[in-house]
Parts: sequence; C-alpha cells; structure tokens
Amino acid sequence: MPEKNGPYQAGTPCWIDLMTPDQQSAIDFYCDLFGWQGEVGPPETGGYAVCSLKGRPVAGIMAAMNPDGSTPDPMPPAVWTTYLATDSVDETVKKIGDAGGNVVMPATDVMDLGRMAVAADPQGAVFGLWEAKSFPGAGIVNEHGALIWNELSTTDPDAAGRFYAAALPMTPQASEMEGAEGYVEWQVGGRAVGGMMTLEKAPPGTPPHWMAYFHVDDVDSVVAAATRAGADVLAPPFDMVAGRMAVLADPQGAVFSVIAAKAPEQPA
Repeated sequence: MPEKNGPYQAGTPCWIDLMTPDQQSAIDFYCDLFGWQGEVGPPETGGYAVCSLKGRPVAGIMAAMNPDGSTPDPMPPAVWTTYLATDSVDETVKKIGDAGGNVVMPATDVMDLGRMAVAADPQGAVFGLWEAKSFPGAGIVNEHGALIWNELSTTDPDAAGRFYAAALPMTPQASEMEGAEGYVEWQVGGRAVGGMMTLEKAPPGTPPHWMAYFHVDDVDSVVAAATRAGADVLAPPFDMVAGRMAVLADPQGAVFSVIAAKAPEQPA
C-alpha cells in the first residue's frame, strides 16, 4: 500500500532527510527529478523543508547549520539520514549507549511533531531516531519518487546485527531470496523493513553508512535526467535480484540509490 497512515512500528525506517550546503538547489534538484513539491520552511523550524509527493510528506531537506544557526566552517558533506521509528527516543538512546553506540545529537522535541535524536553505531554509521507525535513520518512509499528501502553497509555485519537488535526491535535475518546469498534483511514483526550488506565491494575508504533507495519506474531515464542536472553516477544502471538499480551522487555530493523494484516491500 503506497500511502501510509498512522505510526510506524518501532525499528522500521520511517523518514529520511538531507542536510546539504545549498538547500534551495537541493530542493530544486529532487523536485525536478522525482516530481516532489517543496519549499524552504518557516524560521521557527530552521527553514526545514518537508517535501511532498501527491500531497503527502516524502522527505525532508535542510540547510547545513550549527545548533546556533550559524554556517558551519568547515562545511560538512551533504548526506541523507535514515530515521528509525521508536516508541521512546530516550529509552532507545540509553540502549544505544549501553550497546556501544554514540549519540551525535541528543534527544530533543520537534515542536508537537515528535521527538528525535541522531546516533552512530559502533562501526560509525549514522542514523536518526524518531518518536512520532503528530507527524508519523513518510506518508507515501513504494511509488515512483518515494522511499522504498533503507540499507546499512558496514564493516562488521555480525556486530551491527547485535547492536541494532539490542537498541531496537530489529532482527537481522539472512535473506532467503534466490541470488541474494550473504544479504541480511532487517525484520520487524517478522517482516523485512530494510537490509544490510558488507563494504567488501565498495570503493576503498567508503565508511559504514545507511543508504536510502527511491523507487522509480525507469532507472535509465532517471539516471539520464539526474546526470543532465549535475549528478554523478557512482554505479550505472544494472540488473540485480531485486530489480534494476543505480547509485547516484546529487550535485552537492549526497549519495542515494534508485531502483525499479520487482517486488516493493518497505515500508508499509
């Protein structure tokens, strides 16, 4: 079901947002590429843009800034962050610390929308936490231009599996999909909500990270459009067990994947 109503189960990727040096340029790029609607938000939200697709929230885009609102120096790299749903940010933050993770941004209320924090797992992959109040997260998924999958690439899948299972109700499970030997699924309530793989085939120096995948109807045409708009192609379109996909870096360097999935599974 592409439209999502109500809260996500704890442990499920529920939202993504982009922190980038030039917010307006990023809004223009993704709106043109995926058919989103979006604009810089009001001052009370730090200008945070909640982009929408078919009238439903699909992703956030914000300008990189220090907590006091000043411009960072040096400027951090543009990056997409995956947020995992939790019933209690504060309890999950404690579990993260106990399991060897680090809190990057402490728990904080976001008006009446929810409560959030940002953390890093023991291997260094950064992720967010979201405790929903009036805002549950992505309101549309698994459609062209919307989030369909979130994947952790890590140096130590076994250790990462133990960490996330200790912090959230996420269970690492070896994929049973033919042709996906060695791939791990994150399961919540017995349902696959994300994936995990090693960094063995990644370019040297690639750090552990969470990757956001957007579903598209035609990978090749989207890659061509992204290239015309200034994006870099990190992995040209290729066929794999779950569909046809490609990996891109937007004009400011934020990495994301696009996939024409054979069987959309996440989130719901």
